[in-house]
Amino acid sequence: MDAQGVERLEAYFQKIGDVLGGDSRRGSFALYALGLLGEGERKSVEPIAARACPDPDKTEAMHQRLLHFAVNSRWSDREVRREATGYALGAMTQREPIEAWIVDDTGFLKQGKHSVGVQRQYTGSAGKITNCQIGVSLSLATRTEHLPIDFELYLPESWVNDSARRQEARIPEEVTFKTKPQLAVQMIRRAIADGVPKGVALADSAYGSSSEFRAQVRSLGLHYAVGVDPQTAVCLLDDEGRPQGEAMSVKDMASHLHERGGFRRCTWRCGTREPLWARFALRRVIAAGVPKSQQEPLWLLIEWREGESEPANYFLVSVPERMSKKQLIRLVMQRWRTERVYEDLKGELGLDHYEGRRFPGWHHHVSVALCCYAFIIAERARHFPPSARGAGEAHAQPLQA
Repeated sequence: MDAQGVERLEAYFQKIGDVLGGDSRRGSFALYALGLLGEGERKSVEPIAARACPDPDKTEAMHQRLLHFAVNSRWSDREVRREATGYALGAMTQREPIEAWIVDDTGFLKQGKHSVGVQRQYTGSAGKITNCQIGVSLSLATRTEHLPIDFELYLPESWVNDSARRQEARIPEEVTFKTKPQLAVQMIRRAIADGVPKGVALADSAYGSSSEFRAQVRSLGLHYAVGVDPQTAVCLLDDEGRPQGEAMSVKDMASHLHERGGFRRCTWRCGTREPLWARFALRRVIAAGVPKSQQEPLWLLIEWREGESEPANYFLVSVPERMSKKQLIRLVMQRWRTERVYEDLKGELGLDHYEGRRFPGWHHHVSVALCCYAFIIAERARHFPPSARGAGEAHAQPLQA
């Protein structure tokens, strides 16, 4: 980082420090953030303290200071994350508008049963049921950049309904059981309240298959483009927008379309080695089995990959008709960015290295990681504008750029 970059980092830390308040919190935040941004295989509190303190006799004191900041210090995760989001968006949106709000979740693998929220549960991070915590995230995306802005820890009912566990993990009284889609809606509400530029909500079928999730997104003034499971029932619409025939599952509709040659090849972006493409079918439908007040014309987009025996994905999309098929496909496929977000946060910024067991500590650690990501994205937006790298190359940019 050059001298100007160091000045920007110091000014950024000052902004976050103004939210945190107090010289001790400001200093602890800077030490913690530099520990996540810097080198080091492990980025939990103890190794960060060891690297930050060259005097071995003072390392334990530094460890206790950072531990207090992460676990016991009372500062607002929402306010800190809001400041970081505004800083990064200021740089990102100078070049491109926000296109998508991406909802997803990721696993934090754990040993033992004492870390808050941990249990044996499925996570796509491991591709199986394993002992882990689950974090639900909200990220923003332009055509070429992505920015994680919020996280919530999913608490299974076995944690929420156990008073002893709640007390030990310092779970606030107001925190009740919420499904992952409900946590996602909670974060979307916060982002809207904070004035984040709106985009189309993207999510996989774990969220999109919930008609309640889709209805909540629309009630908040956002359109969606979400995955749904193969048994989701829809009614085909005719050219006049009227239901045509009986409701059927999207899987059965895909079979009918395939028999009639209704799939066409489309390339949506350049991958690291070759263009990424599949065959797609697009039809106008309404969702069946939902209240009439929630029914509206939707796009059903079906992705069928080469050499596979059935479609890979089904999407319901509420965006207006004025978007072309290729634009629609490119938008839906922006969801890949959340995987890059997790890769960067975990691989470079130690998102999953936190070893504490308590609810406030988990969220504070995540907040500092999000602040670090926001600064890096702002720097990247300034140094690598879209005109200099092209939309197809955006995915190849390293986080440190």
